[in-house]
Amino acid sequence: MDHLTPIAPEAAPSLLQQQGWALMDAPHLLNWLNASPEQADALHASWSDLPPDQHLRDGGHYRFRRHGSFVLDNASGQLTQVPHRAHWQPVTYNALHGGFERWFEPIASHVTDSPLWRALLTQIGQLLAQAKPTAQWFIEAHQFRVDTTGGIGRPTPEGAHRDGVDYVAVLMLERHGIKGGETRVFEANGPQGVRFTLTQPWSTMLLDDERVIHESTPIQPLETHGWRDTLVLTFRQNGFQQQS
Repeated sequence: MDHLTPIAPEAAPSLLQQQGWALMDAPHLLNWLNASPEQADALHASWSDLPPDQHLRDGGHYRFRRHGSFVLDNASGQLTQVPHRAHWQPVTYNALHGGFERWFEPIASHVTDSPLWRALLTQIGQLLAQAKPTAQWFIEAHQFRVDTTGGIGRPTPEGAHRDGVDYVAVLMLERHGIKGGETRVFEANGPQGVRFTLTQPWSTMLLDDERVIHESTPIQPLETHGWRDTLVLTFRQNGFQQQS
C-alpha cells in the first residue's frame, strides 16, 4: 500500500504509531460513523454561517471560524461540552497568534447537538486512544472557512507548526473555486516529509502533534470567489492549553 493511500479508520492507530500521521477516506469515515452523505451535507451547511476571525495579526480578512471545547471520557464514550472559553496557545507553538486569549464565537448548538458531530468527536477520540491510551481527551473544535478575499487566503498564516496537543484531526469539507491549499507534513525532528492535497469532502488527516509539524499552502481563486472549508479537532490528554 502506498503511504499516501487513504486507509480505513481501523488501520489508523498502528499507522500513527509507525509514521506519525494517517489519511482516512470519506466513504470509510462516513460508514464508520454510520452517517449518510445527506447528514454530512446538512452538517457542512453550518460553515456558511461563520463570523470573521477578528484576531488575524497579518492584517488579512480571509478567515472565518467558530470554536468549541469538549471533554471525552474514552471508556464510556461520554462527550461533554464545557462552558465557552478562549482559545490559547503559547508562542512556542504559534509565534504569530500565541500568547494571548482569542475569543471566537461559539459553535451553534444545532451543530454540537447533532448525532454526526457527537459521533465524529467521540469515535475519533476513542480511535486515537488506541494509539495513545488515555482516560480522557480535552478536545477543541474549530470550524474554518478560508476564502480568497483580497486575492489570497492562508489556511496556516503561522506557517509550519505544531499545536501543543497530542493529536490533530483535519477534515476537508469543501474546496470551491480555488487552487493551492497543499498539505505538508514533516517530521518534527528529522528530514522526512510528504506533500498532498486534500480534495475529497470528508477526507481526514490525523497527526501525532508530538512527532510531526504541518502546514497548508495559500489558496488562490479560480473563479470570482473561492473558499476552503475544514474542521480541525485537537486532542490533549492533560487539560486544555490555557494561560497560567
